[in-house]
Formats: sequence, structure tokens, C-alpha cells
Amino acid sequence: MKRRTLLGAFLGVVAAYPLSRLALADSESGASDQGANPEVGTVKKSEAEWREQLSPEAYDVLRNEGTEAPGSSELNEVTAEGRFVCAGCGLALFDSEWKFDSGTGWPSFYRYIDGHLGFKTDYKLLMPRKEYHCARCGGHQGHVFNDGPQPTGKRYCNNGVALRFEPAEDTAG
Repeated sequence: MKRRTLLGAFLGVVAAYPLSRLALADSESGASDQGANPEVGTVKKSEAEWREQLSPEAYDVLRNEGTEAPGSSELNEVTAEGRFVCAGCGLALFDSEWKFDSGTGWPSFYRYIDGHLGFKTDYKLLMPRKEYHCARCGGHQGHVFNDGPQPTGKRYCNNGVALRFEPAEDTAG
């Protein structure tokens, strides 16, 4: 019986792999793998400096590619105008107008600020996923999926603890 279970699981992964590659290939359109962006500079710190600056939760996500619990971020409720910036280095990653309620429990966006994210393929769940990180400090932000709203059809599913919200300046008054 155990052999059948193992064989069934293996065949399921083998069958799902081509489908996941199609989804991954689609998520790559308009966003190629990239490293540091010279236009935004580079922030490099020692692990001790990161630990001193970040909360334990933010450190786990940004530096160890962890994931926060769904529904745990106060940023899920933010609807004000402004920008969402990397909690590690302050680089602006998303405008508030691109945020939407994905129903996943994590802050989600359908677009990002060009050149401010880097991408790589993540195989942690055996199937490839497109991971994204801050182009300045390399801090892990989340993963991109092909089930977002138009006009992009993308969902940049972000860990809230990896972001800070900076409200738009009030110019009236």
C-alpha cells in the first residue's frame, strides 16, 4: 500500500510539472530574472545589522525567504493613497492604486514599479514559482501568480511584514 501511495504522489508531481511550467512561463512575460538594479543602488548589511534593524518576523521573511501567516498583516486593510516600500531599505515597490483584495490574506498588487523588483525561480514546493525580491537590498517580498485582475492578470502576493506603507503627502492646506 505504501508503494502505491508513493507512486501516486510521484505521478501526480510528474503530471503537474508541465502545467506549472506553462504558468511559470506566463508569469515571466514582461519581468525577466534580474539581479541588482544600478538605478536604485544597492544596500548591503551584515546579518547582525539586519537583525538589529528588523523585527524577528521581518528578518525571517526578508532575509530567510519566510512567509507570514495569512491575514496577519495590518496592510491588508490599507486603502489610502500612497506607496508600499520595502521594510528593509525603503525602496518604493508598489503604488496604492495597484493594490487589490485577492482574498488570500496577503497584500496583493497587480503591478509593481518598473526596475524595483528582482525575480528568481523558487522550487521550495517542488513546483516552480516565480519569487520576487527588492532590487535594492535583495529582501524577499513574495511570489507572483497569473490569477490577478486586468490589465496585467498578475497577482504580486506580498508578505505584509516585508513592506511599510507611506501615505501620500497631504498637499491641501
